[in-house]
Amino acid sequence: MFFGGFLIFIALMLAIDLGLFSKGDKPVSLKTAAIMSAVWVLFSLGFYWLLRHYGFELHNIHDLNHLQEVITKHHHDIKIIPGDLAASLAVYNNNLGLEYLTGYVVEYALSVDNIFVMVLLFTSFGIPEKYYHKVLVWGILGAIVMRFLFIFLGATLIAKFGWILYVFGAFLVFTGIKMFINRNQEEEVDPQNHPVVKFASKYFKVTPKLDGGHFFHIENGVKYMTPLFLVLLVIEFTDLIFAVDSIPAIFSVTKDPYVVFFSNIFAILGLRSMFFLLVNIIHKFQYLKVGLAFLLVFIGLKMLFHHWLAEVGFTTTHSLIVIISILALSIIASLLFPKHKEIAE
Repeated sequence: MFFGGFLIFIALMLAIDLGLFSKGDKPVSLKTAAIMSAVWVLFSLGFYWLLRHYGFELHNIHDLNHLQEVITKHHHDIKIIPGDLAASLAVYNNNLGLEYLTGYVVEYALSVDNIFVMVLLFTSFGIPEKYYHKVLVWGILGAIVMRFLFIFLGATLIAKFGWILYVFGAFLVFTGIKMFINRNQEEEVDPQNHPVVKFASKYFKVTPKLDGGHFFHIENGVKYMTPLFLVLLVIEFTDLIFAVDSIPAIFSVTKDPYVVFFSNIFAILGLRSMFFLLVNIIHKFQYLKVGLAFLLVFIGLKMLFHHWLAEVGFTTTHSLIVIISILALSIIASLLFPKHKEIAE
């Protein structure tokens, strides 16, 4: 019931969000984007409060034995208080809330890298700004479905093959180091030679011309994909690649697939409004990629050495502090040491 209620709430909020954004093909104003970004952040924090007080309802926990089973199954670094169900549930709820909040911050931060790529894709495919929101609507809906499948597949793999966490950890360290090394490389997208475009052109009919805000164009009874639909396919493909990083990253914070899903969904739903908020200033955060690189390396090392860290008393609270510190330093550095105007242009 808890999970079902969450899905109903998300469906309603998504309908409201899309309704506010999707009134005709026109650019989303900075004011609207700021309001919706604030609304999604507030809802995310409200969900943290809900887990802090009623998190035990997620797994319908009403006795100490069941609580211990859930703690063991999802590898929570907490201990129950013998003979005191209320106090034990309070400890569990507090930990669950911290895991959700930490996971949300990680996913929200990593989604910023998505914005860099989305701006590049829209520009490369020559998509007018007034059509951005339509592509992002469908892109986010597709991302929700893919994340759902990825998360519960990942949880199943971890439950059956515990050693896979070390594989995830090593992969994240490698990805973080690679991101740091390539931080100053100019990213480019060649629309004609992109693998998704090549695949679509090989098996479907594609037109290089836009047809207003339509994904398909019909000419002489033949249906053609427009560049608007192609960029949607590329964005979905790109999100699939990003999920390979972000899903293992959040499993370093919590092994509870529901908490992973909650934090992922709130981060994804806030991505579209954040895109319109940052689209014109994202280039100013020049050290953000450096911060994200260090973030991935930290998360990867945490997965590799999680047993040792647990023994020395490194908790979810400490992880949250480190993650926020890395992101804050990268943002502050970007504001204190901006790029020269010529370089930025």
